[in-house]
Amino acid sequence: MLQSILFAGGYAFAAGIQPGPLQAFLLSRTFAHGWKRTLPAALAPLLSDGPIALVVLLVVGQLSPRAQQGLRMAGGVLLLYLAWAAFRQTRNDAEPEQAGSAPRTLFQAVLVNLLNPNAYLGWAFILGPALLTAWHRQPAQGIALLVTFYGVLVTTTAAFVVLAGTARFLSEQAQRALLGVSALVLAGLGVYLLVTAGSR
Repeated sequence: MLQSILFAGGYAFAAGIQPGPLQAFLLSRTFAHGWKRTLPAALAPLLSDGPIALVVLLVVGQLSPRAQQGLRMAGGVLLLYLAWAAFRQTRNDAEPEQAGSAPRTLFQAVLVNLLNPNAYLGWAFILGPALLTAWHRQPAQGIALLVTFYGVLVTTTAAFVVLAGTARFLSEQAQRALLGVSALVLAGLGVYLLVTAGSR
């Protein structure tokens, strides 16, 4: 149980602080309308990930154990790549790209996340196989993994919105420090997936 919780929490934290389409949307909306009006949009992953997860799990669940093991290994490689990309951003002087417009509703935030390929990749290669593995051990572990992942993801995203609105966002040095932490977490999770997939 603890293993599933730590994995889900670490991955959610890293995903929540990575620059991406949803973060850019939230940043632009916060600057345009304030953090209080933007805060509900932190719930967007809860609404957008359902259809993605259902489709992915139906496909992944039909795969052989060996194929699922291959997906876990691919997920480990993907996490290592994301860790390397995050580390490179800490060395880059370029600012994260911001959204050009400021959508006004939670529905629009859901659409932004539905069009984000990271959600599909995450469920296909990382969350999907991890959830199935935890569920086969014990259904409670699968539930704990899901609750932990989305609890940490929504909390991290909400904190991002509040920081953006109350402190005019973080300094460049603080952003790079968070990206560095994210890179370490992603690298650790990637190694964990590779090791556990290879030992099955």
